[in-house]
Amino acid sequence: MGLIRRHFGLFLSVLIGAALLSSLGVWQVRRLAWKENLLAQIAARRDAPPAPLPPRVAWPGLKPEDYDYRHVALRGAFDHAKEAYIFRASADGAAGGSPGYEVVTPLALDGGGVVFVNRGFVPAELKDPASRPAGQTAGEVEIVGLMRRPEDRNLFTPPDEPAKKLWFTRDPAALATHWGLKEAAPFSVDADATPNPGGWPKGGATVMNIPNNHLSYALTWFALAATLIAVAGAYVWRKEKTGQPPQGRQG
Repeated sequence: MGLIRRHFGLFLSVLIGAALLSSLGVWQVRRLAWKENLLAQIAARRDAPPAPLPPRVAWPGLKPEDYDYRHVALRGAFDHAKEAYIFRASADGAAGGSPGYEVVTPLALDGGGVVFVNRGFVPAELKDPASRPAGQTAGEVEIVGLMRRPEDRNLFTPPDEPAKKLWFTRDPAALATHWGLKEAAPFSVDADATPNPGGWPKGGATVMNIPNNHLSYALTWFALAATLIAVAGAYVWRKEKTGQPPQGRQG
C-alpha cells in the first residue's frame, strides 16, 4: 500500500491512459468483425449470377448498404447526348494508371425509369465521343454489371462543371437534376468488362479496393497501452531502487 500511496498520481494516470488506449483497441476489434462481414457480403453479391434490378417502385426505399456491388442485368437504350465524364486521376480498375474519365450515360429502361451506367474508362484523348464513334451503341442493349452507391464529396473534391459535362464524383442525383431526368435511379451501375464496339469505353472500371486495417490498428492501440504500463513500471522501479522520492514529495 505504501508503494501505491507514494506513486498514486502516476498509477492513476497510467490506469486511465491504459484504459483509454485499450478501449480504442477493443473498438478496432469490433470494427474488424464488421468490416470482415461487409467484405464477405460484397464478395457474395459480386460473385452471384446477375439478377434483375430492384423494381422501380422500390428505388426510393433502397439503402446503399443493402445493394452496393450487387450483380445485376438490365436492358434499355442509351441516351448518348447526355454522357457525363467523371474525372479519374488513374484507372487501375480498367486501363492502367493513366488519367482519364469514366463515361456515365443514362440508360432508359424497357420497363420505365432511367439508370446511369458507368460504361467504363477512356483516356483523356478519347473523351470526345467523336473520337470513338463505334462505341456509341444505338438501340436496345443489355448491360451486366454492379450496382453502386453514390460517391461522397470531401473538402478536396473540385466543383463539378456541368456545362462541360465534367464531374468529379459519381452522383446519380446530381446528374439527373442537371439533365432533367425525373425517374432516375438513386444508384448507378458499373458495366462489366464485356468489350464495347471499338474497344472504348473500357468496362470493368470497378475498383474492389476496400481497406481493412482494423487488426493492425487494434494491435497498435494495445501495444501503446502495454508500453505505457511498462514505461511507468520501469520509472517506479528505478525510483524505488535508488530511494529517490517521487517529484512533489522531496524535502
